[in-house]
Amino acid sequence: MSKNLAMQLLWLVGLALITTAPVRAQDRLGVVASFSILGDLVQNVGGDRVSVTTLVGPDGDVHVYTPAPTDARKIADAKLLVINGLGLEGWLPRLLQASGGKAPIITATSGIVPLQVGAVADPHAWQSVANVRTYVVNIRDALVAADPADAGVFRANALAYSAKLDALDREAREAVARIPESRRKVISTHDAFAYFAAAYGVEFIAPSGVSTESEPSARDIAAIITQIRTERIPAVFLENISDVRLIRRISAETGARVGGTLFSDSLTGEKGDAPTYIELVRHNIKALTGALAD
Repeated sequence: MSKNLAMQLLWLVGLALITTAPVRAQDRLGVVASFSILGDLVQNVGGDRVSVTTLVGPDGDVHVYTPAPTDARKIADAKLLVINGLGLEGWLPRLLQASGGKAPIITATSGIVPLQVGAVADPHAWQSVANVRTYVVNIRDALVAADPADAGVFRANALAYSAKLDALDREAREAVARIPESRRKVISTHDAFAYFAAAYGVEFIAPSGVSTESEPSARDIAAIITQIRTERIPAVFLENISDVRLIRRISAETGARVGGTLFSDSLTGEKGDAPTYIELVRHNIKALTGALAD
């Protein structure tokens, strides 16, 4: 091999390494997402062109979150802020004021017609996979506006991820279709699954007086037991009951199957059962079908 040819080959190899090398952290678009599910969606659309920070991280409860002083700095440094909207982030206005941040704010639920809980909008729109396709479009458009040079990457990533969501939506419908209609009802202590119920035909009954903010009282437990017996509910998902004895009592006294945990407002850590949005939905589908099947 001639010296000139060898030099040309080395130059071409070097050029390939440069053009395929990961984007350096300092060159990525800094995006802050209000909670972990949004963070995952932004990461899937942004890929290696974004650096994503979440305010409410894995296993965190966005409803009762108390911002830390460091959160104001995160927002101040961001180039884009992605929020859910529909009243989910009630703590956000004061945090924005404290941060003095000037980054554009994108509401990921823009264009989604919300369900109502009494007189207020239900913020848990991500429980319908079809809605998350709208989230992805809004996130894509916001990233394109913030970083036009990488528009092609964002559009390609959004298209590929949307295809995965289409497959996930079909998977959920097919799984629920295998459950007898008479058994498609469960109790969950967190009233967060109305969008899932509307999309896939599973009835979720959330007992009054029980929320993610407190442990159920003895009266709450007695009311749940009565309700299960009266409505012949085949499965119960009690996220806030940490005492195994109470769970055993409910199961023993009603015959209802304890279906485990349904993930509603947060992803888990990487080693958990739901480290991504797609895995969260798949976990919930598996838990529901396992508990409701004959």
